[in-house]
Order: sequence, then C-alpha cells, then structure tokens
Amino acid sequence: MLKRIFFLCFLSLTVFSCEEDSHPATETVEVPEEEWYSGGELGTVFNSTSFAYEQPTPAVENAGMSQAFKFGEYFFERDFNQNKEGAFCGLGPVMVRTGCLYCHPSYGHGRRQTEYRASQRGNGYLLVITDETDTYLSSLTGMPQTLAVHPFKPPVDETKIRIDWLTHIDEWGNRFPDGEAYELIYPEVTIPEDAYYVPLEAVRNGATVTVPHSSVRVRLESTIGVYGTGLLDAISDEDLKDEYVRQEQYGASLNPAIFANGNWVKTYGATTHPLRFTYALSRGPLQDGAGANAIWNITNVTRSNRRYHYMTAAYAKTASKDPDVQAEFYNFFPERNRSGDVEKDIYDYLMATDLDVEMNDENYKNFMIWHRGLAVPAARNLDKPEVQKGKKLFAEIGCATCHRPSWTTGDDNVSDPSGFFETNDSRLPRYPNQKIWPYTDMVQHRLNMKNDIRTGWCRTTPLWGRGLSRVVTGASDRLHDCRARTVIEAIMWHGDMLSDAREPVQKFRALSGEEREAIAAFIEAI
Repeated sequence: MLKRIFFLCFLSLTVFSCEEDSHPATETVEVPEEEWYSGGELGTVFNSTSFAYEQPTPAVENAGMSQAFKFGEYFFERDFNQNKEGAFCGLGPVMVRTGCLYCHPSYGHGRRQTEYRASQRGNGYLLVITDETDTYLSSLTGMPQTLAVHPFKPPVDETKIRIDWLTHIDEWGNRFPDGEAYELIYPEVTIPEDAYYVPLEAVRNGATVTVPHSSVRVRLESTIGVYGTGLLDAISDEDLKDEYVRQEQYGASLNPAIFANGNWVKTYGATTHPLRFTYALSRGPLQDGAGANAIWNITNVTRSNRRYHYMTAAYAKTASKDPDVQAEFYNFFPERNRSGDVEKDIYDYLMATDLDVEMNDENYKNFMIWHRGLAVPAARNLDKPEVQKGKKLFAEIGCATCHRPSWTTGDDNVSDPSGFFETNDSRLPRYPNQKIWPYTDMVQHRLNMKNDIRTGWCRTTPLWGRGLSRVVTGASDRLHDCRARTVIEAIMWHGDMLSDAREPVQKFRALSGEEREAIAAFIEAI
C-alpha cells in the first residue's frame, strides 16, 4: 500500500500519493503511514474540506451500509416537529433543541456564544444548573430545557439567561517569559429567579429540599464533535482499565469516584462496562451513550425502548396545575381525556411510561449506523518540519501523558446496555484491531480553571480532527465551555498551580515563541 500524504486544501478533495511530488524534496519528512490514518484504515477519510466531519467510514461502505448511513443522517440534520405522524414527528412537550445540528454545527464542536438561544445554529451549550454542592437540581432535567410546544411552558425562560465573558489574569500576568502576551477569558452565567418555571429543588440524603436562589450555580458545557465515536467505542474495556492501572501506578490523580486501588469504583449502570463518554464520564457503550440518549431526550421523541418523556416530576406537577395549560390541554391532546380531571390527565401524560412510539426501530437503527459510522479526517501536514518539531516537543514536555496519541481497538464486540442492539450486532459498522490516533487517555483529570467545570473532573477531550474546526464550523473554540479561542489559550488554561497539567505548561512557557507555535501547528495537524 502506498503511503499517503494529505495536504490541507479548502477547494478540493484530491488525495495525493507519495508518487506525486507536490512539495520540494527538502520539505518532505518520512512519516509512518499509520500516522496519517487517524481513525485506522477502517475509520479514516482523506477529506479536509468543510464536509470533513460528515463522511462515512470505510467500514460503513465495506458492510454495504451507505444507504442506511444516509437515512440515519437525516435524523441528525432535520428538525423535529409537533406532528403525531411522519418521520420527524414527536417534538416536545418540552425540549433542549428541535434538532441536533443546533448543538453540533457541521457535526463539530459547539461555538462560543454571547447569549443563550436554543434556536441559534452552533449554540452547543448545555446549561449545568446545580446547588452549591455541585448537585444537580432535581426539579430540572440534567440538561435543562428552555423550549416547549404549546400549551406547555419551558422550565427555564432562556430570554432571561445572561452570559458575560470576563478576563482572567493568570499568575504570570498572561505573558510568556519572552514578552509575548496572550488573553484568557471565561464565562459567567446568571439566571434570575423569575426565569424558572419550576421550584428550585435538590435531593439530599434521599429527601427533596428547597434550594435558595442565592445557592444556585449555573455553568456551561459545550458539545464536542460526534465524528469518530464508534472508534472510541471499539477500544476494549480491558484496555481502558489497563490505562487507569498504569496511571494509578505512576501516581496520576484519578477521580476516586470512578477508580481506586486497581479497580473500578463505578461502572455504567448495572453493567461492568467502564465509563467512557461525556466530560463527566456519565455514559458507557456508545449504543447507550450520549448520542443514543440525545436523539431521545434533546427533542423528547420517543422510541420503542424509551416510551417516556425526558421530564421531572416537579415540572409535571407545576404544568398540571397551570391554568393556561389546563385551558388548552384537551384541545391538543383529546385522546388524553381519560379521567375528566384535567390536572390528573396532564400529570399522567407528562409522566407516562407507555407513550406511543414516534421514532420507529428502523429509523433508530439507521441513526445509530450513522452515529457509529462517522469517520475521522486524516492527519494533515505531518511531513512539514514545523509539525514534526511540534510533535517531538509535545511528547517531551509531557502533553502526551494525558493526550495519549494512539490506541489499538479490540475485537469491537458491540454492546448495548439498553437491549436494543445485540452483542456483536451485524446491523452496525465495526472496527476491530485498528490502530487509531485520538490523542486522549479517556481518563478524567482536573485543570482547576476559573469558574471550572462541574466537579472539576473532565475527561481528556480527543484532539483528532480539531485542526479542521474553523474550516468546518467557522470557529476553533476549545475546552468544555469554548473559553479558549486558540490552541495557545487552551494550553495556558491548563496551567493553574493545582492543575494536573501544571508541569507541562511550565515547560511550554519556557519554550521559544517558535517552539510554542510548532506545538500549536502539530495539534492543528492531527
């Protein structure tokens, strides 16, 4: 097989082989072929255009699933509606978004926002609303909803949400030793008490208690790119545990709620599967992971194994007592007039567990073929001297400790804790024994940032393909709330005295400007 060298090109999908010498010989550096294949041979596409994140993997095409992939893609790209019939029916009664593309612009990372509007394309923000102990408010869903269909009202009035971007000055005065300056900004979010439709409550020691508005904390978490998640799912459970063991043995700081003394403290639900998806490591296998969950709870579109609303009892109780909702409920839901008691009928509808199926099994299967079948763009410019230099420095200063360059997938024995898909299900694309280059250890670490992520623990985000973000989405914002606008800013947000990445940042600061830019160029290339 010929080694491929892929050059960034905005106007062409052309793939150059090593026989097409489009660079002077002095610029060409021998790079192992496998490093160009970020997603392995079954998971990589050589595409660096604005469509780079949307491509099916070779595994999808090899399995004859290309048409199913396109059908599944429709459910990611289209808005859902209130109709009771049709492919995109079932929206509401309350929702986070009306469709997926609002959060994942061009399938990528969300963009930084200055106001919260769920209908704003690129607004990948999810509200994180907790009490002062970082406990989610039980009266709101974990991903709070700011939209509703008539006659219902949203749990939070998004028009009253305020996002302020503030400047952070670090201990070095936002300046490198050579005098070069950088900026650091972070968001503060405020929601007035009258914006909440529901009471402010949390569960503590098994009891529901009222949370004073003054104790409520609001933060933002942005979506990440959805491409390549099938490949991360194909990493074996055993190899994930080996990584935790390795890090524990050399003294790395690990979340004690997840792993301690050589064993898992917490696994996914009632399974033995390790947690691997979301910043908070709240999800296990992809088939019951963030995307499988989101296609239901973001829009509240039911399916055969989710015949209930993403809903809190506090919201159902509030809405059932609302005179405005009572006045029009039967006009919109005449079939729910079951008791003659409108308050009871509203509550029973909102909390029902036997709702009609709105997304049929075939459509959900196709959606998961698409989700598991998204390819990773190939690495770019790895033959350039600056990128090669950055790669060497990236490893030398310790960045590769958490941003582990590569993994080899296991047998990819597909698992689905929800029971929809079978083990080794032939209906899904699979990626056995692929060497992949995601640049993540799949482990949580702490950066101790100003106005930090909830709990302070955050899974190392994969770096693969992120260098194409500006081409694909129009923005290159990084970190969990899009506070970093450049690679350099993202690195410097790792530098707090209590950060698990403190030492690499200190070494990064000691580099010359040229060396720092080389590391940034390498990160953009992978």
